[in-house]
Amino acid sequence: MKSLRLLLLLTLGYFTCAAHAQDTNQLKTQLGVFETKTGVVLVKGYEHIGNLNAADVISVGIKESTDVSNGHKVYGLTIGLTGSGEGRERIYVDDEEVDALLAGIYYLIKIDYDVTTLPSFEASFATKSGLRICAHSLRREGGIQPYLQYCDRPKIALTSMQMNELYELIETAKKHLDALKAAK
Repeated sequence: MKSLRLLLLLTLGYFTCAAHAQDTNQLKTQLGVFETKTGVVLVKGYEHIGNLNAADVISVGIKESTDVSNGHKVYGLTIGLTGSGEGRERIYVDDEEVDALLAGIYYLIKIDYDVTTLPSFEASFATKSGLRICAHSLRREGGIQPYLQYCDRPKIALTSMQMNELYELIETAKKHLDALKAAK
């Protein structure tokens, strides 16, 4: 009976910590903080832009959250990661981070061995919520490996074609966000 209680407590503790980690990362964004408001009605609008199939399915969408009490709106991207055994993660990217994210991905797409004189390198761009887009090479052999990582989840290896596709999805999402904001 004691071992059953211990197992139950450990399981509950694990899920509590896992839920807290996800909330903490989302609270690093304006969108995440905005959506924790209480005592008001929040309307959350979504639009799915597209998917990229890698080791995980990477989905890109846009989001508009509105506080109906004062009409204040917050915009951003949602990037979803759905993988086998890892569950689903929804990552927020604030509207003001999108241009920098696109510039970072573009740089990583174009990166070559001249970025450093040393034999190995890793270059990365990170968002406030913990999404990292990286390019990595060992000993100037075997090419440059792009990948995406979110917090402690395993790295998702991408091909150069998939990096271009991710860039295009985010660029399309930015255009949809810009049109949405212009229409208000």
